[in-house]
Amino acid sequence: MTIKSIIKSTGAYLPEKIMTNQDLEKIVDTSDEWITQRSGIKQRHIAADNETTADLAIAAGRQALERSGLGADDIDGVIVATTTPDQTFPAVAVKVQAALGLPAGLAFDVQAVCTGFVYALATANNFITAGQAKRILVIGAEKMSSIVDWNDRTTCVLFADGAGAVILEGQDVEGGVEVRGVHSTHLYAKGAQRDLLYTTGGPSSTGTAGHIVMQGRDVFKYAVSFMADVVNEALEHNNITSEDVDWLVPHQANIRILEATAKKLGLPMDKVITTVDHHGNTSAASIPLALDEAVIDGRIKEGDLLLLEAMGGGLTWGSALVRF
Repeated sequence: MTIKSIIKSTGAYLPEKIMTNQDLEKIVDTSDEWITQRSGIKQRHIAADNETTADLAIAAGRQALERSGLGADDIDGVIVATTTPDQTFPAVAVKVQAALGLPAGLAFDVQAVCTGFVYALATANNFITAGQAKRILVIGAEKMSSIVDWNDRTTCVLFADGAGAVILEGQDVEGGVEVRGVHSTHLYAKGAQRDLLYTTGGPSSTGTAGHIVMQGRDVFKYAVSFMADVVNEALEHNNITSEDVDWLVPHQANIRILEATAKKLGLPMDKVITTVDHHGNTSAASIPLALDEAVIDGRIKEGDLLLLEAMGGGLTWGSALVRF
C-alpha cells in the first residue's frame, strides 16, 4: 500500500462582471475579430475594484470545502498559487485559512505565474505522500486585471480574474496508474528566458506592482514546445500513451496554443478541456477553473485519467498526471 493524493473535491469562483470583446473595443484600438482570431477569447470575468485575490480564493476554497463533505478542522493546510497577492505579505493563503476557520497548519503562497497551480499541486502532493499532511486545500487565484496596462491592446485583451480550488486527500491505495490519485508531477523553469514575459515593477525595484509585458511570438513558440515535451515526459514516466488519457486540462492561455499542443501530441480537440473563450487567461487559476467546470458539467468523471499542463512567466512549465 502506498499513499496517493486523491482529488476529493473542486471549487471555483468567477467575478460577477463580464467584459466582452465589444466592451474592449470601447477602451483600446481592437476588435472582436482581432481578439478572437489571435486568442479565441470572446469574454472574460473582471473583479470589482474592492474585490481582492484573497476574496476570490476564499470563495473558491469555501466551495471546495462544502462539496467535500469535510469540516474545517479536517484540513491540514492551504497552498495558494498566485502572482497577484493582496499584499507583499502576509500570504493570500493565511487569509484563506482565517476566513474558512481552518486550524493552525501550513499556509503559504506559490509564485510560478501561469504554471503556479501545477507547482502548488506538486508541492501539496509531496507533503501528503511524505506523511506530513492528510488533506491540503490547493487554490489558484488571480486578479490579473490589476497588473495589465489597459492601453496595451496586445495584453489587456488576454488576461482575466478568477479562482479555482481542489482538496487533496491522502489515501492508502494499491496499484499503478489505474488507481485514483496524483501519479506524477514534472516541474521546470528556465530563468534565461525571463524577459519574454514579465512585469515592469516589484517591491524591491520600483515599489509598485508594474504592468505585464509579453513577447507574444516567442512565448507562443516556447509554449507549444515546452508543454508538449512536459506532457510527453508524464506519459513516458507512467508508461502510457496519449490514447490512454481521457482529458487534457491545459492552462488556458490561447486557443492556438491549445490546438498546436494537442496536434503535436496527437490528441483530438474533443479531449481537451477548453474554457479560454469565456474565461480568458486567468494565469494560475485557469487549470482549476477548467477542471471544476468540466467536473460540474459531467465531462470529467471519477476514474478519468487527466493530464494537467501549463507554461508561464519565468519561464516556468510543468505537468501532472492525475486519475480523478
